[in-house]
Amino acid sequence: MYGLLLQSAIEIIRARYGQETWDEIKTILHLEVNTFSAFQQYGETLFVRIAKILSEITNESVSDIMDIFGVEFVSYISNYGYDRVLKILGHNMRDFLNGLDNLHEYMRYTYPRMRPPSFYVEKETATGLTLHYRSRRRGFVHYVVGQITEVGRRFYNTDVQIAVVSEHEELDVTHVIFELKFENTAFIKQSVPEKDSNELDLNIDCHIFFELFPFHMVISESLEIISAGDSLTQLFPNIVGELLRDIFNLVRPIITLNWSQIVLHSNNVFEFSTIEPLRKSSGENEITINGTGDHSYTDMLLTVPPQQEVQEEYLRLRGQMLYVYEWKAIIYLATPVLENLDVMFNTGLFINDLSMHDSSRDLVLAGTQQSAELNLALDQERQKSKALEESMKKLDTEMKKTDVLLYQMIPKKIADRLRSGEKAVNLCETFESCTILFSDVVGFTSICASLTPMEVVSILNEMYTKFDKCLETHNCYKVETIGDAYMLVSGLPERARNHAAEIIDMAFDMLDSIITVTNPTNNEKLKIRIGCHSGPVVAGIAGIKMPRYCLFGDTVTTANKMEQTSKTLQIHITDATHRLLDPKIYETQECPNLTLNGTMPMTTYFVLYKKDRSGNIQSRSFHTILQEISRHEAEAAGVKQTVTTKPTEIPNHVPAGPKENGFNRSLPANISKSIELPEANDDDNLTLQSQHNLLSKIKLSHDQSIKSKENGSDPREPMKSVQRQSHSRACELL
Repeated sequence: MYGLLLQSAIEIIRARYGQETWDEIKTILHLEVNTFSAFQQYGETLFVRIAKILSEITNESVSDIMDIFGVEFVSYISNYGYDRVLKILGHNMRDFLNGLDNLHEYMRYTYPRMRPPSFYVEKETATGLTLHYRSRRRGFVHYVVGQITEVGRRFYNTDVQIAVVSEHEELDVTHVIFELKFENTAFIKQSVPEKDSNELDLNIDCHIFFELFPFHMVISESLEIISAGDSLTQLFPNIVGELLRDIFNLVRPIITLNWSQIVLHSNNVFEFSTIEPLRKSSGENEITINGTGDHSYTDMLLTVPPQQEVQEEYLRLRGQMLYVYEWKAIIYLATPVLENLDVMFNTGLFINDLSMHDSSRDLVLAGTQQSAELNLALDQERQKSKALEESMKKLDTEMKKTDVLLYQMIPKKIADRLRSGEKAVNLCETFESCTILFSDVVGFTSICASLTPMEVVSILNEMYTKFDKCLETHNCYKVETIGDAYMLVSGLPERARNHAAEIIDMAFDMLDSIITVTNPTNNEKLKIRIGCHSGPVVAGIAGIKMPRYCLFGDTVTTANKMEQTSKTLQIHITDATHRLLDPKIYETQECPNLTLNGTMPMTTYFVLYKKDRSGNIQSRSFHTILQEISRHEAEAAGVKQTVTTKPTEIPNHVPAGPKENGFNRSLPANISKSIELPEANDDDNLTLQSQHNLLSKIKLSHDQSIKSKENGSDPREPMKSVQRQSHSRACELL
C-alpha cells in the first residue's frame, strides 16, 4: 500500500480528533514515523489497524470511520492534482462509474506497484445501477462507499445513495455488490439496431486485419485460442489450439476467467501476464523471501514483503475484449506493456515486432531516452523526500520539547484549551473542594546570610528537584515557588476525592527528602515546616506575558497561615483537612486553639504518622531527627521548670539597710539566699505557725516576681512588696 492513503488518514485524524489521538495510536502501534511518503510502499494491514484502534478510542464503528476516511480522501488528493483526473472520467456520474475500473490505469506510471480493485456496472436503469466491486484487500468496503458518495456530490452534483446487497469471499478476493440509487438522466436503453440494407458493406480479409494487430488473439467460447498474431506466434509457436488460462494469468479485472464474465466486462481493460517467464534471470535463485529473520512488530507493519523483481521477464499484454457476432468469438486486441528497451531485451522482442499504427514504438524509444532524466529526477525527489522526513522528525522532536515545557508551566488540560483558541477568561473554574500545601525552610534568612547567592540558588535547586521527583508518584500539581516557599495543590485541575490524603503523603515524602539537603557552611540538615488546608478555590490563567495557573480564595490564605504557625518537620493541618483524612490510617495530635486574623479560634492538628493496612506505624527517615528535636525541647523545658519551681528560704541574718520609717530593710533584692530561723521550742507553737506563714508568703511573692519578669513589667514593684511584708513580719517575730 502506498503512503498516499496512510498520510491522508493521518491528516484526517489530526484534523477531526486532534494530535493527541494520533499520538495515542502511534504509541499503541509502536510507530516511530510521523509522516508517510506518498510514493513509498508500506504494510497492507496498517491502514485497517489504524481505523480499528481509532474506533476503540472514539467509540465509533469501524464502518463509520472508514466511510469518513473515504469521503475526506477525495478532498485530500486535490493537493496532488488528482481531482482533475476524476473530473475528466466522464460527463456525468454514469460515465464515471462505467469508466471507474480504468481509473487506476491512468496512474500506473506514478504508482507502478499499485494493487487496484476492479469495478464493473450491470443492471443499469434510469434510477441507478448495480456496481460490482472486487479487491484483494479486506476491510475497504465502506472506504469505497465514502469515496463514490463524495465524488458524486463534489464533481457531478449528484446525490448517490449506496446499499450493500451482498459481500462474500472468493478465494483471496472480496466480492461486494452495491446498489446505487441516483438520478441517472444519461441512461439510454441499449437496443440492437436493425442493419440498414443500404449501408456500405466493406469486406476485409481477416489476414490483413490480423496483420494490423500482431498481438491479437481470437478466443472461442471454450476459451480456446483459435488465432494469434504473428508476434505472439514467434514467442509461442504452439499457442494456437491452447486454452487461454494455460498460457496467461488474468491480472485485471479481478473476475473469474470464463466466457460470460468476459462478455459482461467488455468495457474494461484486460491485462494478461504469461504464466511462465520468457527468459530465465541469472539472479532468480538468489532472491530470498524476507521471512526468516527477527523483525519487530513495527517493521512488519511498515515493511512491504519483498517482491521478486522478475516482472520484466514476463510478457504483459493490455487491450480490449470485443465480441464478434459473425465469428461467434471474442477478439482480444492487445499491445505489449514495454516501459523501456531493457524490458524488450528481457522478453526477446524487437522494435519491428510492434505495430506501426499505434504509439508502441514511440513510447519505447522515448522512454529509453527519458529514462536517465527521469531516474535523476526521481533520485532528487527521493533525496528531497528523505530530507523533508528528517526535518519533520526534528520538528516533531522540538514540538515535543515545547509541549513538555508548556505542560510544566500550565496543566495539559488547560494548555490544550488555550491552543484551541479559548480565551483565558473562559478557563476560570470553581473547585468546591481541594487541598493546598505550603512549606518553607526553617531559619532560611539566617542561612542565606552566611552563603553566597550561587550557594543559595544551588541549595534551592537541589531541594526543589527532590520535591519535583516526589510529585511523579502523587496526584498533585505544583502551583509555584517563591523563594524558599513551595506551593502544591491536589484536587485540581483534575478533580479527585482523596486529595487530602494525596497532599499528606506528598508532605511525608517532602520531609524525607529535605533531610538529605545540607547547609554547606556547617553541614547541618535543612528543615522545613508544612501547613495544609482544604476548601473551595477559583483557578484560572492570570496574565498574558508568562501566563501562570493561579489559585484564588480564602483557602489559599488559610493554608499559608497554617504553614507560618507550624513547627519544624511538622505537618500542620486544619480541621477541614482533618475531617477528610481516615483516622485509621493517619494519626494526628490536636493543637491548642488558633486564632487567625481576629477570627474565631479554630482547632488544628499535627499529622504524626501514617499506618499501613495492618495498623502498624510506618517509620520515616525524618522521624529520627524529629525525635531528637523533641528531646532537646523537653530537656530545655525541664531546666526552665526547675529554675522556676526551686524553693526559697528565709535568711537568718538580714544585713542592715537604710532605715525607712524608723525600721531597717529586712530582705535584700536577691531573695535566693537562704535565711536560717531560730530553732523553735515545742511549746512555742505561735512562733512556728508565724514562721510557716512567712515562708508561704515569701514563696508566693517570688513566683509573682518571676511572672512579672516574663510579662515585661517592672520587677521592682513586686520586690518592694516582698520587702515590705518581710520587714513587718520580721519585726513581729523579733
